[in-house]
Order: sequence, then C-alpha cells, then structure tokens
Amino acid sequence: MKKTFAKDPVVDRSLRASIKDGVFFSTMVGTSESYFGAYAVLLKASAPQVGLLASLPPLLAAFGQILSVWASHRLGFRNPIIIGGALIQVFALALLIVLPDVGHSTFPLLLAAIVLYFVGPNIGAPLWAGLMGQLVPESSRGRFFARRTRLSTIASFSGLIIAGGLLQWFDQLDLARYGFTCIFAIGLTARLISAYYLSRVQDPQKQLLSTAAAFPSIKQIAADPAYLRFTAFFAMMQFSVAISGPFVVVYLLTTLHYSYLALTLNTPASVFVQFVVLSRWGRLSDLFGNRIILRVTGFSIPFVPLLWTLNDHVSYLIGLQMLSGLIWSGFTLSANNALFDLTTGSGRTGRVALHNLLSSFAVFSGAAFGSLILLNWSWIEPHLMGLITLPTLTFTGVFLASATLRLATAAAFLPRITEPRAVRRMTYHGLIFRVTRFSPISGVIFEGITRVRKRDDPTN
Repeated sequence: MKKTFAKDPVVDRSLRASIKDGVFFSTMVGTSESYFGAYAVLLKASAPQVGLLASLPPLLAAFGQILSVWASHRLGFRNPIIIGGALIQVFALALLIVLPDVGHSTFPLLLAAIVLYFVGPNIGAPLWAGLMGQLVPESSRGRFFARRTRLSTIASFSGLIIAGGLLQWFDQLDLARYGFTCIFAIGLTARLISAYYLSRVQDPQKQLLSTAAAFPSIKQIAADPAYLRFTAFFAMMQFSVAISGPFVVVYLLTTLHYSYLALTLNTPASVFVQFVVLSRWGRLSDLFGNRIILRVTGFSIPFVPLLWTLNDHVSYLIGLQMLSGLIWSGFTLSANNALFDLTTGSGRTGRVALHNLLSSFAVFSGAAFGSLILLNWSWIEPHLMGLITLPTLTFTGVFLASATLRLATAAAFLPRITEPRAVRRMTYHGLIFRVTRFSPISGVIFEGITRVRKRDDPTN
C-alpha cells in the first residue's frame, strides 16, 4: 500500500514530488559537489585556496536568500524562484566542465563558478523551508524528512560511488580531467530532473504579502530568546566544524596520498550509515523531540576531529567516517526540525534566511581561521611547550582547534536549548540504546557522553 503523507491529495502529490526532487538533487551533490575539493587539487589549488572555495561561496550566496525572501513577498510566489535557483546550478556545472579549456586564471574562474553553484540553492533555501513548513503536517514532520533524507542519501551514496569509480578509471588512463567532465555532466542532468520535480510542487501561498512581513524586526528577534539561542549555537558549531572540515579532502589527497579509489571508499562510508539510521532518528525526533537528540549528538561531535589525529590507516578512517555519519545524521535532522519548530507563520522565511546567513558567515570565518592555522602551524607548534604529544602532521592543528571549539560550543549552548513541542520524556541512555544497539563502538562513545550529560541535567 502506498504511504500517504497528507490527507489532501494535492498536498500529498506535492510532497511526493519533493521527495523525488531531493533524490535527484542529492545525485548531483554526490556526483559533483562532493568532488569540488578534489577538482581544485587537480587544478593545483593550495590548501588555503581549497578552504576559500569551501567557505566564501556559501557566504556570498547566502546574501541571495535576503533578496529571494524580499522578491517572493513582493510577487506572491515562491516556486518559480526556487526553480530559477536550480537552473543557476545547472549553468554553474556547465562552467566547471569547460574551465580547464580556459588555460589561465583558473582559480578565480573556479571560485566564480562555485559561487554561482551555491547561489542557486541559497536563493531557494528559505522559500523552500517556508513551503515545506506549510505542506508537511507537524505530526509527521520527523518521519517525512527522515524518509526524504534517507532516499536522498541513497542517491548521494550511489553518486559518490559511481563518480569515484569514474574518476579512478580516468585517472588510470591519465585522463583525470575528463573524469571530472563526466561526473559534472551527470550532476548537471540530475539537477535538471530535480528542477522538473520542483515544478510539480504546489505552492499554497497565493496572496501578496507586505515586504515588512518578510523579515522579523530586531525587536521581534530580541523577544524570541529560543530562536536566538538556537541560531547562535548552530552558527558557532558551524564555525567550529569549518576549521577542519574543508581541509579533510586536501589531507587525504596530499598528506596521506590517497588515490581516487581510496577517497571514494572513505567518503561514502558516512553517507551509508546515515542511510541506515535516518529513519530511526526521524521516529525518535517525532516521539521525544529534538532537544535530547541535539544534546547527545552535539556533545559527541567534538570527538570526531580528535579521532582523525590518532591513526591514518584506510580502514580506521573508514570506520571513523561511519561513526561520523551516525552522529551527524542525528544532529542535522534534529537541527533542521528544531528550526521548523522555532520559526512559524509569515516570518518563517525571513528567520530561516537570517539563520542561514549567520551560519554561512560562521563557515567562512571558521575556514579562514583553519587556513591561518595551516599557514602558521610550523610557528605555532613549538610554542605549545609539549602540550601536544601526537605525531606531527600539517593538519594536526586544525583538527585540535576544531575539537576544542566544538566542545566549548556544546557546553555553552546545549544546556540552554529548549524543546518547544510537547513530547514524551526519554532518558539519554534510552535514546542511545535505540540508536546504537547495532554498533558497540558508537555505543561506548555515546555512553561516555551520557555520563557527562547526566550530571548536568538530572531531568533527562
């Protein structure tokens, strides 16, 4: 029997189209976006330049969200703007395909193309959030987004494997450039199909809205401490993660000298675990709320960069990526659902745009900080007076700094995050058992986190 997402058949068809859009969008991400860093390395970009590629385009593109919210409230529609953003991404991928033929000024043009690539979804992001907020019933929000994300994860995982295999094959033929041409062409085609399914989503917003209603005033934001705390927490966590995140691919390719095949085996490991556990996270989010999931995963995230410094064997790093996928799938799903819970009514798109803009600025700042550490690590390390006894690596500094700030962010904000919905009570131990009963290693790590959090919050 076909699963129904909404009683209204028009809404149900729209939600099904949204799922298909997510699948093809994720195919593009898996085959194309996931290998932007590797493409930059092929084009002789330095580590700081790769960090710039990962951070500056999302920051610049985030300003497009403000313009799109203003335009949608002036014009009274959202879907054409969202579709237009998808077509911008198609154009950006076409530019990336022809980039090696330019012959000079490669990095500035690469940066410009990736800026355009991120402008596309950023134009549509707050409008899509507002649209989904109206279409998806609150009682099944966690399950719907878990299903959508789970199917999208399959597509992303498949895209990663196919693209990695193509890159490895072309690289063995000494034709790596054409491997990237092939995977970007696949991504371009997938995004065109995604845009078609976006056009099948019905927009319930028909009336013109005042421009002032689009954006909350400073007074309104100040009067909403729950939204402020959550946005500040998410931005600070993004800053902390971006200190090391953009440089992982550079670390694997230049320091550990991974082949494209080894990179392909490493990268999808996280995606595979997300596929396995997302539906479980979604059910737990609907039943027990997002706060408890944010606390458990938020205090686990600092372990990930620390574990990167302990071993560089391929099998170890694949296992680490799997653990990372378990943690990040819960964190991302609960954070997205929490944002929906904290932003309601006509002001949702403006609040989502502000949230995303601050997060993008945090990513840019974190990557810039990570670049500074990389450029000055040879000077910084001798001044640590033996506090670090790990093997000396170029990337040790960014991993340690990222872990420290992730932990500080979790400790400062998570005890103050509230649950706006009425949900069933659940202990940390109970939640962890439901998620990690298939994984003894992750269970041990989460068990340590639970003991710390139990002392901080006796009510949970």
